[in-house]
Parts: sequence; C-alpha cells; structure tokens
Amino acid sequence: MDKFPTNNFQEVVDDVLIRHRSILDILTKLQESSAKINRAVAKSATYCGCIQIHVEKQEVPSDASYSQLKGYMNNHIKGELCDICKEKIEHEISTNFFYLTAMCNLFKIDIEDMLTNYNEQLKALGKYRLL
Repeated sequence: MDKFPTNNFQEVVDDVLIRHRSILDILTKLQESSAKINRAVAKSATYCGCIQIHVEKQEVPSDASYSQLKGYMNNHIKGELCDICKEKIEHEISTNFFYLTAMCNLFKIDIEDMLTNYNEQLKALGKYRLL
C-alpha cells in the first residue's frame, strides 16, 4: 500500500478552506467535528444497533505489571459496524482530520514530520510514553 500523501493533503486543505481560516473558526469546527464523531458512534448503538456498548469497570489483577495491562483491557464494543454506520463514522473522522490539518497549516506544522517524530517517540518509549 502506498503512503498517504500528507503534504498534498495539506495543500488541498489549504486551497479549499475559504470561510473558516481563523484559528477560532478552526478550533470550534474541530470541537464540533469531535462531537459529531461521538454522536455517530452513539447512534450506531442506539439507533442502528449494529454495535452494543457494554461499559463496566476494567478488571485488572492487582499484581499485573504495566506491560500486562493490554491483555486485561476491554474496548466495551460488541458487534461490528454496519456499512452505513462505518461510512458515517469515517466521514466524521475525515472531517475532524480536515480541521486538524487546517490547524497544522496555520501553525506551519508538517503533518508527515509531526507523525514521524511521534512514531519515533512511541517506538523509543513504547507504552510508557502514554503514561
């Protein structure tokens, strides 16, 4: 699979973003798009029913090490997204990524460099990076 052309995507976002170029516009549109992701996931469970969300306390043995935690964690999702819900969630995540990219453009942050640096940090520090 070819790499996603992030630099080209940044250029396209810069070209098509006309009305919401202010940092305040971008911040509020980013927050709005995050809310739409949350709503799309909730509707997948409550309206469509293709997934179920079973939330309960994560049960982890007291003697489990940090490196063993992943084996005890549950994502609380039962089932699979139907094609319609998956398409909706993908659309909302794409919109969110659009506004994240717009913010990167405002601050002259190259997404590929940023993700490469973060990936290197994750590889170096592994799961301990996220503590």
